[in-house]
Amino acid sequence: MTVQGTGWKNDLLLAACATLVVLTVNAVSGFPTLANYGADNDSMLRLVEVRDLLAGQGWFDLHQYRMGTAGGFVMHWSRLVDAPLALLVMAFDAVGAGAATAERAARIIWPTTLYGLTIFVLMRASRRFAGADVAMPSLILSTAALFFLMIYSPGVIDHHNVQLLLTAASLWLLMEAPFWRPAALLSGICAGLTLAVGMETAPYVATLGICAAVLFILDDKERATARGFGLGFAGIALLVFVATIRPSDWSVAQCDAFSSFQFAVAALSGFGLAIASTLTVSTVQARFVSMLALAAVVAVTVIAAFPQCLASPYAGIDERIRTFWLADVVEAQPFWSVAIHQPKLMAARYVTPFIAILLIGFHLRSRRLHREEMLAAVLLVVAFGVSLWQVRGSTFSVAFAVLPLSAWIAQIRLRASAAPSWRISTAIVTAWLVSLNATWAGVAVAAQSVVHKAPQRVNSDPDQAVTCGKPDDFRDLAAMPATTVLASSNLGSGILMFTGHRALAGPYHRNVGGNLAMLDAFMGTPEAARAVIQREQVGLIAICRGNTEEISLGLDAPDGLAAALLRGNLPAWLELDQSTAGKPIEIYKVR
Repeated sequence: MTVQGTGWKNDLLLAACATLVVLTVNAVSGFPTLANYGADNDSMLRLVEVRDLLAGQGWFDLHQYRMGTAGGFVMHWSRLVDAPLALLVMAFDAVGAGAATAERAARIIWPTTLYGLTIFVLMRASRRFAGADVAMPSLILSTAALFFLMIYSPGVIDHHNVQLLLTAASLWLLMEAPFWRPAALLSGICAGLTLAVGMETAPYVATLGICAAVLFILDDKERATARGFGLGFAGIALLVFVATIRPSDWSVAQCDAFSSFQFAVAALSGFGLAIASTLTVSTVQARFVSMLALAAVVAVTVIAAFPQCLASPYAGIDERIRTFWLADVVEAQPFWSVAIHQPKLMAARYVTPFIAILLIGFHLRSRRLHREEMLAAVLLVVAFGVSLWQVRGSTFSVAFAVLPLSAWIAQIRLRASAAPSWRISTAIVTAWLVSLNATWAGVAVAAQSVVHKAPQRVNSDPDQAVTCGKPDDFRDLAAMPATTVLASSNLGSGILMFTGHRALAGPYHRNVGGNLAMLDAFMGTPEAARAVIQREQVGLIAICRGNTEEISLGLDAPDGLAAALLRGNLPAWLELDQSTAGKPIEIYKVR
């Protein structure tokens, strides 16, 4: 089954037009995500990293010196995302734009460009999946799905939008491999890059690699696809390893960031796949044995050299941080928690992928899926499975669901063209409505308003997780002499972005010392808190009364410092800066 390859220019133009429309809507509304960052801590800290890089911090130095206990801590993010943002800022600065204008331009251009490219990739993948012209359904569904995911909004410069683009591109290019020779190599490159950007995509990268191997086992004609994917995957892993990790750290294995562990797996599996697909004789048995041997080599290497990375990603996290921070991180919640506490989020993130999986299941009852359908189906099911464990997986399943949903709408349209009737027209309208995640989010909001169900947890609504996310909220704090600030972790990134202070706490799992110190101070008695504050040389305490993290800490420790400050009971060694009384962020000076 083939689709004309000349339609890419038309798809690119349509994607660009859709992106321009969305950008215009954001501009007319005043770029609300730039005016109020809310709970988008990652984007704020990413901009801080870019600023540090441009100010002279070393390329290989990923320390965040202004967060945590003395000396800071090493972030687990990749310079691969910092680099294009820094180049954009430098480009605008070179033509005379001020620092603020250059940063604003970069924060608009970068996610908007990624938005348009992801729409284009999903449109191309939808064509391959359906084997027909599905330009309009895929354009509308992908534009809407990505818009309501919010990861492409202006100002959102963390790594999730990059990961989704690269993962979707790797899937599309693997689907495209039999029809375009460089596609398999490029698919492997995209898979390697998305893994290097962040370990969240490891399940999808592994799935894509396994698919390339299984295709080779089942069909000798896929030999070139397996070889290209393997070479691209291993080759880019080698380049990233050399380019982003200092030579003195080449032997250091990190389970949560690209390091010798990920490079070893990528090199063995990628080059092994390329070699096996080149040398293995043309029988199914020989190809199966070669892939089985490769899998055994990779497994033995991981077990022998990197056993610590076989545990759960959060296995080693401090239990107090797990209880009082990780348990309320929205993207780390399992499906059952989202379904109970966040029905709007559940409806927007889980219903359309589930419908897409059902559609694929119905197709399996009547016929065998062709190659492109099978690849997309496998990745969609894996992403949906990940989303049941952690809601962050739904970012990928919502996007991949566009492929079968677009094909479904296109099939109904064909039936309507052949034999129009009111039943077919009703079916088209119904298909459009149920394929939009915004529809289901609206249904959930309406249902919740009918039953008047109150949130069951303080942090149950991610839209209200933080109220202090505007630059003006930090203006008074920024005007004070630089010191270390004790605040909830949700304010940490904002303190770094909008002020010159250090923040003790921040919502990052590697900031163990700083986050534990914050918990000790806010949940301990005022006397115990004072000891922590003296030890960490804290000069100011910042309280955002609408910050749900502080409310949670006050509820969990009613005799603690956070609860006392929220009640207005100041210990003798604290003094409220009267100019901040009643403002979004109240500032207390340590005497």
